[in-house]
Amino acid sequence: MPKKKQTPRKKKTPAEIANAIFVARGHRVMLDADLAQLYGVTTAALNQAVKRNADRFPDDFAFQVTQQEFTALMSQNVISKRGRGGRTKRPWVFTEHGVAMLSSVLRSPTAAQVNIEIMRTFVRLRRLMATPGELVEQLTKLAETVQLHDDQIKTITQVLQQMLEKPEPPKRRIGFGREQDE
Repeated sequence: MPKKKQTPRKKKTPAEIANAIFVARGHRVMLDADLAQLYGVTTAALNQAVKRNADRFPDDFAFQVTQQEFTALMSQNVISKRGRGGRTKRPWVFTEHGVAMLSSVLRSPTAAQVNIEIMRTFVRLRRLMATPGELVEQLTKLAETVQLHDDQIKTITQVLQQMLEKPEPPKRRIGFGREQDE
C-alpha cells in the first residue's frame, strides 16, 4: 500500500501564531489542535506523544482545560461546537515551556523549525508586555494633563454658573418704616 503524501504545510506568520495564543489560568497557552496543525501532525498524534512522555509535561507545561474553560473557549469561537463536527474531548493547552518540550517529543522534520517560530512569538509577546517604559511615561503625562484640564473646566463652569444666576433683589421690608429717634 503506498504511503500517503503529506501536503506541504503553509508557513504561519508571526501574527497568525500570536492569534493562536490565549490566556488560561494566568498562563499564555496554545491549544493542542493549533500546535498539531503547526507541527504538521494530527491532534491525536500530538496528544499521544504527550501521554507517552507525561513525565516531561508537568502542570505548568501542559494541562487539560476544565469543562468551564472548554465552554468559554467554544463561546469565543476558538473551538467548534460538538454538534457541528467539533471536538468531543476537552483540549490540552501548552504553555511556552510545554511548547519547547513538544519539539523534543515530536519527531517530525518540521518540529524544530516550527518550535523556533513559536518561541520567537512568545518572546515578542513577552517584550510587548514587559517593556512599557515610554508608554507608561506618556500615559502618566496624559493623566496629569487631563487632571489639570479637569480642574480648569470645573473652575470655568463655576464662573459661568455664577454669571448665569440672577442676583437676588434686596428684600423689601414689610410694614411701616420707622425713623429712629436721635
